[in-house]
Amino acid sequence: MTCIQEQTEFGETNNSNKSNECENSFSHQSHLTKHEKTSTGRKPYQCSECCKSFSQKSSLTEHEITHTGYKPYQCSECQISFYHKSSLTEHQSIHTGLKPYKCSECHKSFRLKKTLTRHERTHTGDKPYQCSECWKSFSQESILTVHERTHTGHKPYQCSECPKSFSQKSALTIHQRIHTGLKPYQCSECCKSFSSKYALTLHERTHTGQKPYQCSECWKWFSQKSSLTVHERTHTGHNLHQCSECQKSFRMKRNLTRHERTHTGERPY
Repeated sequence: MTCIQEQTEFGETNNSNKSNECENSFSHQSHLTKHEKTSTGRKPYQCSECCKSFSQKSSLTEHEITHTGYKPYQCSECQISFYHKSSLTEHQSIHTGLKPYKCSECHKSFRLKKTLTRHERTHTGDKPYQCSECWKSFSQESILTVHERTHTGHKPYQCSECPKSFSQKSALTIHQRIHTGLKPYQCSECCKSFSSKYALTLHERTHTGQKPYQCSECWKWFSQKSSLTVHERTHTGHNLHQCSECQKSFRMKRNLTRHERTHTGERPY
């Protein structure tokens, strides 16, 4: 961790409060104590409700409010309340339309500093969040959390209509439209409707002829990434889908499904 060296009001460093970790000095003992807890990762303040730990007592105090349900900071525009003043300040920018955080690369503006920070990673390629299982890196912590569920199999979002569960809330929302019949995405060309934006995008390519996915071996183009993946196996010879009965492998899942019917006695078509 890079530490900023503090100075006294006379411009000289106070060496009496010197960090043993990074050799930097601080003007006050309290600043040194706070710095050392952060740099060492020590979190001595623990919540008695959920056992979550914090490096600073003030952070623990803020966290404990979430267990009481008390939200002292209320928006004067829409009366929504918040646990923390900083959350209220962020929320109020929705009403003012103010976007004070501007990207130095493309000049796009954002309401929140954290949103700008995430955006800037699209320019720098920075991916600070790394999976401990496969070491794949991500630009956002929320994306890492979803990715880690591919290792744990954790699916916290369960459909209230059927037993099916999902690792992402967005996937559950799309799934629930099977039960409700809701199809909010409509094609402007033929007025056909779809339950997800992705399904609409794929459909629209039937009108535009767009094929954004290209094979690196033969340069053939495809409208869907899944079609490209299946095609690429013709070059690698990799058959991904294997029959559990006779171990025969197939490039496409539908071919495996058809083959499996030869074992069960069902008609193949």
